[in-house]
Amino acid sequence: MNSIFKRNNVRVLGTGSRYIVFAHGFGCDQNVWSAIQNDFVDDYKLVLFDYVGSGKSDLSAYDPDRYSTLEGYAQDILEICGALEIQQTYFVGHSVSSMIGIIAANRRPGLFQKMVFLGPSPRYLNDVGYIGGFEKEDLNGLLDMIDSNYLGWSRAMAPLIMGNPQSPELGSQLSDNFCATDPEVAKNFARATFLSDYRAELEHLKVESLILQCSEDIIAPLSVGQYMHDNIERNKLIILKATGHCSHMSAPRETVREIKAFL
Repeated sequence: MNSIFKRNNVRVLGTGSRYIVFAHGFGCDQNVWSAIQNDFVDDYKLVLFDYVGSGKSDLSAYDPDRYSTLEGYAQDILEICGALEIQQTYFVGHSVSSMIGIIAANRRPGLFQKMVFLGPSPRYLNDVGYIGGFEKEDLNGLLDMIDSNYLGWSRAMAPLIMGNPQSPELGSQLSDNFCATDPEVAKNFARATFLSDYRAELEHLKVESLILQCSEDIIAPLSVGQYMHDNIERNKLIILKATGHCSHMSAPRETVREIKAFL
């Protein structure tokens, strides 16, 4: 049990009787929830953690085979819940963690009561009849830059991903998160994220869920949110006024309001 807590730098905050697992996105760590976590601590127990290679996780626990696909990260979430003896929980996942959460829920039905997905995407590549937002050459260029100069990619892309140029400090905060992630882990996680296709998982999700889609998002366009909504049972789609890919950081009040209304 302690090894799992150390591996993922698990922290539990709050005094409520119900749990919420908060799962951060690619290149980030649990600190990205700081703008919204205090809104939940009185009513819930918050489970915060870092994926291996991020934040203050135990880098020695990194297994490139295990984490070559999103299933390895989903197993981490299930093991964290097991170590905490959680029988039922709410789940809030950002970006790639939305699909990681769906995989976890499909592997262990009954664990999750409700799920919230911020800027999710089951496939980033465009396909016949599907607009994921990226052509193959775009993703290849992105991955090449991550491979050759991850820190440079982080500084260049963070402001674009954040998408709020009027608040440059938010882009800097995201860049600092990216730069704190182990570069080798980031390279492998990027491939597991951006080259994956988990559209087939959507129809198997039976948990009631909410998609919070930003109105302008270069990572997860509106077409992706609509596709997921159309292919998941018991799903609600809300288009936020917020722009960018990180509404929990750039528009915390709007994000909190919608999550609380859903839960």
